[in-house]
Amino acid sequence: MSQKPDFDNMACPLPLMDHDTIQLAHGAGGRLSADLIEKLILPRFSSEELDRLEDQAVLDLPPGKLAFSTDTFVVSPIFFPGGDIGDLAINGTVNDVAMSGAEVVALSVGFVLEEGLPMADFHRILCSMEKAAAKAGVRIVTGDTKVVGHGACDKIFINTSGIGVIPSHLNLDSRLISPGDKILLSGSLADHGMAVMTAREELSFQAPLMSDSAALNGMIRKILEVCPNIKTMRDPTRGGVATTLNEFAAGSNTGIRLEGDRVPVLPDVMGACEILGIDPLYVANEGKLIAVVPEQDADAVLQVMREDELGNDAVILGEVVAEHPGMVTLLTALGTERIVDMPIGEQLPRIC
Repeated sequence: MSQKPDFDNMACPLPLMDHDTIQLAHGAGGRLSADLIEKLILPRFSSEELDRLEDQAVLDLPPGKLAFSTDTFVVSPIFFPGGDIGDLAINGTVNDVAMSGAEVVALSVGFVLEEGLPMADFHRILCSMEKAAAKAGVRIVTGDTKVVGHGACDKIFINTSGIGVIPSHLNLDSRLISPGDKILLSGSLADHGMAVMTAREELSFQAPLMSDSAALNGMIRKILEVCPNIKTMRDPTRGGVATTLNEFAAGSNTGIRLEGDRVPVLPDVMGACEILGIDPLYVANEGKLIAVVPEQDADAVLQVMREDELGNDAVILGEVVAEHPGMVTLLTALGTERIVDMPIGEQLPRIC
């Protein structure tokens, strides 16, 4: 019986290239462009569609509704504890598509590279993307690479787009949320945002903060098996849990009440939030999901989450209520109830 490749520990040697850094000519469509594609990119992302090197990918899709998403990643720094811009780009778009209930079929990848970017850094990012795509079980089918002059972008920007197919019996929509539904969260908050911020500010803690960047399509598949009538799901990225839940409350014209003592935050992450004066409810996550489910399905979904390696710390965070429609509140340890409002602006820029 063949064994599954151990992508986390596979070597990914840098091919012999004519230059140690990205040159403007690598984006000009000539020999250097061909070398970049053939020696670095194709070996990492090889698929039947991509290997044709056409300007588009032609896909055979199973029946169902099409889910489509696109995102551009400009995170700084490009390498951070627990991940880098490459796996973040793959995981982020896989999650955005999967939150609709879709089986993710394929991704596209577009690179904007700054002249002077070390070739070794670009190769490291490509290897990270290869591992993330393999772990999520998705393929890269088309892409593009552009090179801009030194100073015209910050090292590397990545756009990923994804498509998936939603089974016809599923209909996830935040407008379906109603009083009595339960709010489930798959794990601890603020891991990604604080890992990036502390790396950017060169802050050190007793234990290094690690990004939670991960593809959640496997967990979602299990959730849908036990709860096909789930109301909606979302990965709380920019703006964090607070923003996501405010959008749910506004879209469904219901209230949401959170239990403050159930908000899961790792001690070192909470310490970083306190030092920087940031509420973890507003910090980006890249490997967590929020699910709104009927009350009778909450325990089954919670169990499925906790059985998954990415959801060991899952909790029932709160519930949907008829009171204060359009608002999110949190019950504090003192027994008081405070409003969890939408943020006015972005507290942590360039987190994803």
